[in-house]
Amino acid sequence: MKLSMRRGAIVEIIAALLILLFLYTSVSKFVDFKGFVFDMYNQPFPNWIKPILIWSVPILEILISLALMFDKLRIFGFWGSFVIMTMFTIYAATVLANFFGRIPCSCGGVIKYLSWNQHLIFNVFFVSISAIGIWLSNKLPKSTRKIKNVEQIAFH
Repeated sequence: MKLSMRRGAIVEIIAALLILLFLYTSVSKFVDFKGFVFDMYNQPFPNWIKPILIWSVPILEILISLALMFDKLRIFGFWGSFVIMTMFTIYAATVLANFFGRIPCSCGGVIKYLSWNQHLIFNVFFVSISAIGIWLSNKLPKSTRKIKNVEQIAFH
């Protein structure tokens, strides 16, 4: 098997894992929307940002999933995943460091049953595979990808 074919297969597997993660979490937020809103208002964020987060987080998760489904947009999906998972990871680390003085959670589905240590490991895993997806996508031959990187769109 050629190296580029293996890289392409790994990119597809990473994209599929991220799609499953983000579709699952976004759908679980909408299925139990009242619970999600309650959990968001339990967060230690300023009140003015909570309504923005209530709508933007699940919508971003869906948009990232959609981007990951299409070759032309996959690099944006990997970057979106990397950024949002990094933010979630930093948040989990601050909770573990008792930065807020209490332990809130707005996680949906089975993810809410993870301890904060498990949550941190879970998040680090998805940050890592997002970074690997970015790296491998940029290593694929030009003939197997539609857009090499973000700069290609932004500056050409």
